[in-house]
Amino acid sequence: MRVTNGARIIAGTALLALGLAACGGESSTGGAAAGQPVRMELGEPQKLFYPGDTTESEGAEVLGAVFAPLVSYDENKQVVNDVAESIKTTDNKVWTIKLKPGYSWQDDAGTPLTAQNYVDAWNYAANQDNAQGANGFFSRVEGWADLNPGEGKTVSTKEMKGLKAVDDTTFKVTLTKPFSQFKTMLGYTAFYPLPKAAFGDDGKITDAYAKQPVGQGYFKMDAPYNKGTSQTIDLTRYDKFPGEKPKFDKLQFKLYTSAETAFNDLRAGNLDIHDSLPPSAVASAKAELGERYIDQADAGVGYIGFPLQYNKIYSDIRIREAISMAIDRKTIADMVFSGTRAPADDFINPLLDGYRQGACAVCTYDPAKAKAQYAAANGPKTLELGYNSDGPHKEWIEAVANNLRANLDVQVSVKPFEKFAAILDELDAKTYSGMFRMGWAIDYPSAENYLTPVFSTVAIKTGSNYAGWSNKEFDGLLAKGDAAATQKDGLKFYQQADDILIKDLPYIPVYFYRINAAFSQHVKGVKINLLNQVEWAQVEKVA
Repeated sequence: MRVTNGARIIAGTALLALGLAACGGESSTGGAAAGQPVRMELGEPQKLFYPGDTTESEGAEVLGAVFAPLVSYDENKQVVNDVAESIKTTDNKVWTIKLKPGYSWQDDAGTPLTAQNYVDAWNYAANQDNAQGANGFFSRVEGWADLNPGEGKTVSTKEMKGLKAVDDTTFKVTLTKPFSQFKTMLGYTAFYPLPKAAFGDDGKITDAYAKQPVGQGYFKMDAPYNKGTSQTIDLTRYDKFPGEKPKFDKLQFKLYTSAETAFNDLRAGNLDIHDSLPPSAVASAKAELGERYIDQADAGVGYIGFPLQYNKIYSDIRIREAISMAIDRKTIADMVFSGTRAPADDFINPLLDGYRQGACAVCTYDPAKAKAQYAAANGPKTLELGYNSDGPHKEWIEAVANNLRANLDVQVSVKPFEKFAAILDELDAKTYSGMFRMGWAIDYPSAENYLTPVFSTVAIKTGSNYAGWSNKEFDGLLAKGDAAATQKDGLKFYQQADDILIKDLPYIPVYFYRINAAFSQHVKGVKINLLNQVEWAQVEKVA
């Protein structure tokens, strides 16, 4: 989110009103080096900080600073152990996870991290009564079905039988079927642990904890986050963290409602890191910022989605195909994004194994065929296209709308949502019936991650399937891919599932992302990883 998140969903940025005033007096000539925190732009997180309910990029960025994952990913997209000392299996079904020593919770006592903390957190996220957005990521664990008997039915247990703590530093996970990529998944936000103190007497995560989560990672939060009123999220380095620590002690996320405002703040020296520059800035950023401008490949995909589950005007596949063929992806990539996007021709990004060039034939711009097919299908004369205006989306959404007006002879209204969280809330509630912008940033490096969390049937209620699209054949092919002995062996099934997506088009792939970021003269060493998160241990302040 992180739709584009989370996976997560990709949000943009946007300063919640008064950040400018708060920063207006700052010097742009080295003031950050002294007592000032490293400051990063952020859009408003959709929810409070529940690891199992944070499926978008903004909340995940904060949690990524507070928590340390079991595994992370190197520059070759290979899994490396992080908090996990070892993750072993002999059959891809039963997995034994051993924790490294030395990790502790950021409480006054420095309470040791235990295996039971993972068991408690995962059982909580997997329980339908807790309505956690990442519930579906646990659906492969034995006993998940017992925690998810269905709407209106009573959950009779609080634990998955396939999840057991063996001792203080070891826990065992038994899946219902072999899944070769289980280890790969474990770097995702949903798999963070939770301390005992997170839970109230009723067994629920308390609001107090969700506002100021206690983690076991680089930074601890200084104060509760109050959604809707907080303009910054302030953190302090946790010096008992046993791994490589950040080289600075204060971090601040500044909440924006305009990517342009954030960029102007960065230019003025009032912001240090901006990881989603607006299109209006991309063309000149390299010349203006030099080595402080970052342009790198990214595994994200940008889409136009259809609310198929509750708006039938898009039910005819000919209409969706016509809309896809009416979009001039190359011009949008070249002109709107100054060449920093690539036209999408698959649901799988070229950075990962499984991508096939030209797989999506109806992703090819063909206005004449689009117009004829739309007319033959008696497509609607008016269309609406929604997007979040706190990210760098206005220009390309307007370009898509102009394509549809010109090539389909229809009226198109564009509806901006001020915050990414707002359009997600309406999609969650199934109250927004127009086409919508969506994006996907990977949760872990696997072709499967472009499919299951976004388009599987289980993801309608427990994931990021905002289209509400369901296809049994698609689900079956995912299951075959999951059961393959290796990730490589599973690719052919995932590609067959991808073919069904291309045939049905619940979403239209429009472009493949690149990361266009920048940092101020006050910091150096800024690196953004495969999950679109800053590598905080590499960042340094410039004196």
